[in-house]
Amino acid sequence: MPLVGIRKRTSMTIASAVAILFALAALLAGCAGQPQTGTGPINQPPGFFPVTPVTRAGEATSDLYDLTFAIAVIVFVLVEGLLIWITIRYRRRPTDTELPKQTHGSNPLEILWTIVPAITVTLLFIAALITLNEQAEASSTSPSVVIEVTGFQWQWTFKYPDQGLSFTGTGRDGPVMALPVDEQIRIRLMATDVIHSFYVPQFLYKKDVVPGRVNEFDVVVNDVGTYTGQCAEFCGLSHADMRFSVEAMTRADFDAWVIEQQQAIPTAGPSAPPGAPSVTVTSVGILAGFDPNQLTAPANVPWVVQLTNADPAVPHDFSIRGANPDGSDWQGDPDAPGGGSATYQPPPLKPGEYEFYCSIHTNMVGTLKAQ
Repeated sequence: MPLVGIRKRTSMTIASAVAILFALAALLAGCAGQPQTGTGPINQPPGFFPVTPVTRAGEATSDLYDLTFAIAVIVFVLVEGLLIWITIRYRRRPTDTELPKQTHGSNPLEILWTIVPAITVTLLFIAALITLNEQAEASSTSPSVVIEVTGFQWQWTFKYPDQGLSFTGTGRDGPVMALPVDEQIRIRLMATDVIHSFYVPQFLYKKDVVPGRVNEFDVVVNDVGTYTGQCAEFCGLSHADMRFSVEAMTRADFDAWVIEQQQAIPTAGPSAPPGAPSVTVTSVGILAGFDPNQLTAPANVPWVVQLTNADPAVPHDFSIRGANPDGSDWQGDPDAPGGGSATYQPPPLKPGEYEFYCSIHTNMVGTLKAQ
């Protein structure tokens, strides 16, 4: 082949390699996305970089990730660059009639590419160890707020033992976890049925919620805002409904929130008027529903519901669609704990047919006739 043709082919090969590298760089830039700022639901597209952390531990994790990613990029560019250069520079040409000189190994190179990875891995190990030790030291002090989290199919209960507060999500609306910023918060995790996982993406942290075991971790949130969370361990049919939100606020706002929630707690359960008719029902389980699932209640008079929760691990309640005078749903309070019971006094019902349900598990439904 003429020399001009060889040079032309070489130029085309190099140009193709450069084009491939530019395309790969564009793909990496597109996948990386943009770091999210502000608050609210996570809307950052998936990419190579995590979301912007809002906790101190999350910042340390993000720094470690950035270091690891930078080293990985350097190694990738070096290795792939050398492979492309060797492929182009030492490829066999049509004019070559014999093999090039064969060299068996190189002791200096062998030592170099053994020592460099060893040093790199050692540095990453030390950086990871420092990050873990910093998080462990931060968890050794007494927290300002303790929140007990109980996961069950398919909801969450957030309990504040020192403040006397407890919140359970209903239906697909998860509970809200309020906490003060710039203070150490201890979150204790428990499960009543299967394994769940407590995950807030902007915390850059996830921890399993295991039946029969208490897992806990400490967190310090830096920024005021609302952050979404979810169960990150497949736990059954309605796993996707196990959502919740975290509201980080100033200490003054948190104290005001606690007082507001304490004042909203009912001082006593419903008291039935003398001689009021009573309806008895049992919540059997998430899939089995209620027993019986067809009830009859007197119309236009006060009445009482006695709910027995035969489900040993999961709370249930008794609610009625469209039972309030304004046509909205009436929801019973408090919840009947697993293996417990609760008494409700719904409003007098107009004659007709209604649907009763568990507001925690809206698939548990039955028919109620008022006559």
